[in-house]
Amino acid sequence: MALTTWLAPPLSPRKATIGSLQGFVLLLVNEQRSLFRWGPKFLLVSGVPAMATPDSLALFTGLGLSENKARETLKNEALSTQLREAATQAHQILGSTIDKATGVLLYDLVSRLRDTRRRSFLVSYIANKKIHTGLQLSAALEYVRSHPQDPIDTKDFEQECGVGVVVTPEQIEEAVESTINKHQLQLLAERYRFNMGLLMGEARAALRWADGKMIKNEVDMQVLHLLGPKMEADLVKKPKVAKARLEETDRKTAKDVVEKGEVAGQTLSLMEQLRGEALKFHKPGENYKTPGYVITPYTMDLLKQHLEITGGQVRTRFPPEPNGILHIGHAKAINFNFGYAKANNGICFLRFDDTNPEKEEAKFFTAIYDMVTWLGYTPYKVTYASDYFDQLYAWAVELIHGGLAYVCHQRVEELKGHNPLPSPWRDRPKEESLLLFEAMRKGKFAEGEATLRMKLVMEDGKMDPVAYRVKYTPHHRTGDKWCIYPTYDYTHCLCDSIEHITHSLCTKEFQARRSSYFWLCNALKVYCPVQWEYGRLNLHYAVVSKRKILQLVAAGAVRDWDDPRLFTLTALRRRGFPPEAINHFCARVGVTVAQTTMEPHLLEACVRDVLNDTAPRAMAVLEPLQVVITNFPAPKPLDIRVPNFPADETKGFHQVPFASTVFIERSDFKEESEPGYKRLASGQPVGLRHTGYVIELQNIVRGSSGCVERLEVTCRRADAREKPKAFIHWVSQPLVCEIRLYERLFQHKNPEDPVEVPGGFLSDLNPASLQVVEGALVDCSVALAKPFDKFQFERLGYFSVDPDSHQGQIVFNRTVTLKEDPGKI
Repeated sequence: MALTTWLAPPLSPRKATIGSLQGFVLLLVNEQRSLFRWGPKFLLVSGVPAMATPDSLALFTGLGLSENKARETLKNEALSTQLREAATQAHQILGSTIDKATGVLLYDLVSRLRDTRRRSFLVSYIANKKIHTGLQLSAALEYVRSHPQDPIDTKDFEQECGVGVVVTPEQIEEAVESTINKHQLQLLAERYRFNMGLLMGEARAALRWADGKMIKNEVDMQVLHLLGPKMEADLVKKPKVAKARLEETDRKTAKDVVEKGEVAGQTLSLMEQLRGEALKFHKPGENYKTPGYVITPYTMDLLKQHLEITGGQVRTRFPPEPNGILHIGHAKAINFNFGYAKANNGICFLRFDDTNPEKEEAKFFTAIYDMVTWLGYTPYKVTYASDYFDQLYAWAVELIHGGLAYVCHQRVEELKGHNPLPSPWRDRPKEESLLLFEAMRKGKFAEGEATLRMKLVMEDGKMDPVAYRVKYTPHHRTGDKWCIYPTYDYTHCLCDSIEHITHSLCTKEFQARRSSYFWLCNALKVYCPVQWEYGRLNLHYAVVSKRKILQLVAAGAVRDWDDPRLFTLTALRRRGFPPEAINHFCARVGVTVAQTTMEPHLLEACVRDVLNDTAPRAMAVLEPLQVVITNFPAPKPLDIRVPNFPADETKGFHQVPFASTVFIERSDFKEESEPGYKRLASGQPVGLRHTGYVIELQNIVRGSSGCVERLEVTCRRADAREKPKAFIHWVSQPLVCEIRLYERLFQHKNPEDPVEVPGGFLSDLNPASLQVVEGALVDCSVALAKPFDKFQFERLGYFSVDPDSHQGQIVFNRTVTLKEDPGKI
């Protein structure tokens, strides 16, 4: 009898020896068809694995897959096995050839189904043509995902999946006619430029189980009957509505779009983005409805206990490692974790992942907590992974007892790389591993001599991640009680379980750890939260790696973690960035799945938006030029009332002295006027802001070097004659201060890119990233300013008081420049 596939035309006869192949199913098709042997991993033809035979390819193409798709499927051993087994069952039910429509449904089923217990149940519905459309299959998959309990209520299942529902052509005709009548006036006005997808969608909503092609054909026919054939005008594309500028849409509510590092479109508030169903997250206790969630016989009871403990409350956590300072990317994580809990009336833990005592320092714990609260969030509770060390150790012992973990002696260097050698100790007796693990805890192994590894394969193909390793560094909280410490892969999910976290939110690079997350909770039969991944937030012209920031500090390129040229949160605070601006920036970026790398000017725009409303005005002069008013109108200085916010004088005023000697910016004077120049020059007067006076040049006094040393001017009331072309800022009887002007630290967008910067990021430093202006002058209204107080220095930018300030010497950091170029005023 020939050995070939019943899905392809008969192939040349082949002999096969069944021998001792156990676990294979013998399928006798008919005289014209062939004998197959199906195994759990390979389809064998003449003793050759199916992945190496043309028959295997014919099998999958016969199911309706393209040749490329079939080849890709054959590369996936697990998927291939599932598909063969599904096809075997379907053939047994049919007793004849599997048609391509059924084959495609079978492929969709095995590629999308996570709970393989339900495969046989669903295959029987597909083979018997009770489920015969992709729409029904999607409904079926959703049903079994949301109903993990046994047994399945078949009556309810069939009702939810449209089994037995017949939609007649007359019903389709009536539904389409009703939809077209509803939109008839707009259709007649817009004709073929009308969105026909709207008609399709509404008709399908009315007839959930109708064939989509039949609906489309009916829509096309009825539209043609109503409008007649297309005319030349119908072929003109509908003009697109231009997108409003970002500044004009900040107050509108629509979804952010991140394109090429720019934010386009409208911005939803952070709470609107995170509230309720906005992110399509599962509801507390409905973890099993999440795609990819692993369901065990214990799942439903554990979820029931979880709900009894939490009361259905949303619980999140922000779990930083206390081995460095938080940066702008962490701001997104903080906003996401704390914001999602807040938006849904939940709670958020601040949990320090303190499992590596070698790198942890007390200052990092304090700085992280300070930054979380600075951004406006209060943790429900501050916890530490070390709080749970005893329980984590007990669970590790339980894994060994269950044969799910073992002590290994491979060195760290042997475990590195994509294809490390399998451990020769993987199958050692569990009694031996128990004794060795106890010896690890008692300090009988040197660092690197032994680890505890879990028996699983992760998404990225790495085998048996390490759960515990030996470290003799005393812990900041537990002292020298432990000399073995758990790893992130082991600790993270179990701490989430202990704290009954509902939504474990983490960045995309942790997606490869999702399998170990689910596996470990289920192996220990404890509550299993759901891990959701989102994209990291990065900025151009920046590095945020702890290691690289330390290199910058060591090289003297920056002073410390809080150098205002960095994008750590402490640096941004020192530079004067308000926390509200950072939070608003995170909201503008949105909660994206893809990693986003943004331009710094977008963050700076958010800073300006906040400071424009919160930073009171003052006047400062960076390059002073003395001006003597020879006809000053009073015998003593005048007190000038200056509004704190010129656009809203209800926010108050401050007073500054106006005397016969004032100081202006040297750049606000030219000996001879030029085309387009509007400030002080010979024959060109200029106004002094807030005084109501205009000054006019009379004499230039030069020093011994020939440089302009001071100006002598006369003044008059601004309303006495024609209004001057410009008004400039000034100071009188000022305070001397130091002002630090910051620019980008790096010259290229991607300083870590070896293609863009072959010499490495340290070779890309901008020599002009910091300019210190000593001897700058500022009006006396800021005399009592404290560190981190913020001001807008008129025509110059926004500035913040630096902590380096001391009695008699205020130091200001320029936060951002103004939108306008002062040279154009």
